[in-house]
Amino acid sequence: MTSQSHMDAQRRDPIHIVPYDPNWPAAFEEQRSRVESALRPWLVGPVEHIGSTSVPGLAAKPIIDMLARIPDHQTGDIIEAMSGVGWAYAPEPGDEPARKWSFCFPGIGWRTHHLHSFEAAPENWQSLLTFRDHLRTHPDDATEYGRIKTALATADAHDRPRYRAGKAPFIEGLLHHLDPSGDRPHRNG
Repeated sequence: MTSQSHMDAQRRDPIHIVPYDPNWPAAFEEQRSRVESALRPWLVGPVEHIGSTSVPGLAAKPIIDMLARIPDHQTGDIIEAMSGVGWAYAPEPGDEPARKWSFCFPGIGWRTHHLHSFEAAPENWQSLLTFRDHLRTHPDDATEYGRIKTALATADAHDRPRYRAGKAPFIEGLLHHLDPSGDRPHRNG
């Protein structure tokens, strides 16, 4: 079993796209304070609400994606600190090259929140905020992104690699349109 299929096998929540829930910002805030408290010794900037649940009106998986920036990916004791506030360490295959840590709350199998903790260099995380901010101000693009995600989830609610790969052309195309020079990271949320 590959690292990716092992990680996906641990996640039991199906890929289910639901209409925007106006309670998502409050759910983010509830965990933001806990995460900021746990990561206080390492945080560089605020914890951000990212991903589809951070875009008003956008259909999404009901999982709150969060971004934290730390000075160095090799910083110790982060796993222990996050565990202390009820978050599970959830390593993903791309974490090491992306210089990041991944955590889920309340657990990996059935999560309501997913924290992406990146090393603070902008090339590691900036595209997540660029994509979010664009969708917040361009409802037609947000609607199209929601349509793509819904179609992918409907086709197979358990094939996470297919779902991620299916979203990638839209995300990469939009990011390329926003920065045609190609001087931006190739991460997606």
